[in-house]
Amino acid sequence: MVRLAKKNFVIIPAAILGIPVLAVLMLFAFLTLVEYRPKPLEAVPFTSGTQKIEKDTPLSLISWNIGYAGLGKDEDFFMDGGSKVQPDSKEVSDKYFSGIKAALKEFPSDIIFIQEIDLKSKRSWKFNQYEALKDWCGKEGAFAYNYKCVFVPIPFPPIGYLESGISTLTNFETSSVTRFSLPVPFKWPTRVAKIKRCLLVTRVPVYENDKKTNKELVLVNFHLEAYDDGEGKIEQTKVLKEFITEEYAKGNYVIAGGDFNQTFPNSNAFPIIAPEGWIPGKLDPAFLNEGWQLVYDDSKPTCRALDAPYNDEKAKAHNWQYHVIDGFIISPNVEKLSANTIDLDFQNSDHNPVRMNFALR
Repeated sequence: MVRLAKKNFVIIPAAILGIPVLAVLMLFAFLTLVEYRPKPLEAVPFTSGTQKIEKDTPLSLISWNIGYAGLGKDEDFFMDGGSKVQPDSKEVSDKYFSGIKAALKEFPSDIIFIQEIDLKSKRSWKFNQYEALKDWCGKEGAFAYNYKCVFVPIPFPPIGYLESGISTLTNFETSSVTRFSLPVPFKWPTRVAKIKRCLLVTRVPVYENDKKTNKELVLVNFHLEAYDDGEGKIEQTKVLKEFITEEYAKGNYVIAGGDFNQTFPNSNAFPIIAPEGWIPGKLDPAFLNEGWQLVYDDSKPTCRALDAPYNDEKAKAHNWQYHVIDGFIISPNVEKLSANTIDLDFQNSDHNPVRMNFALR
């Protein structure tokens, strides 16, 4: 009898401890089964405008990581040293989204690159931000997934269901849109609930004197790796360079832009003052071939640290870490006319938009 009691004393606690372990194993088995596995190259559904892009005509493009309307002035983020994933209420998220729409209306552009825009996610109350923004701007366009997971198990409470990505909006005639997969730096099991990044490639025919030429404007929207050991950013940047180089060799005009999650080689406007926080990578000075340009404005930051809410009274004395990590790459046959970071004081997103005026030569 004593022996049986001792045996039960060992077995019962072991069984109790084994339940959560089994639950975790079952969760990752399920997530592996339903993991988002995009193909290397996929055609993306799109709607095309009817306007024609003419050579030598001044045009405008704005790029903005809107932080899924969940990273405005009252927010921090758990991956950056904060604790939150989403605003405290749908009303707060709606307020940020209204501010984002107002800014895009105040600074109208022919082409819009958006990063971190949600389709149907728990963190944004299952609101289709892409369709809403597309309708608001009165533009056609396309969306590509960067993140698609039935259940993201971190932090606590968990992020849960997530559908998010990047979108390009324009009323110019579009011939095709493609999702071009980028290398994923994460291994199983963490990979199953991680982001799967891409290039969203939009091809626009180029006209001269109202006649279609054999050239295209190739628009490449992207959001490169953030929370890796640095190798992911490097590999993704190599793929980006190879792609845009090949497109230019075909005789096309190329503009690539978005959130690099890397600082630019000749910019030291906002040095690292908080080494314990998130630190972006740095683009290799030899990244671009001769004649290509990196276009950015480092007179103002494009991104803020998310370790604390931006308007928190206790954070007024906070030594804020800023970065310049958003901008464009243009091929030698594209002329930059101007570029500026629009200072919105991070009221509705942790990023400021960057706007460029350009012409095809």
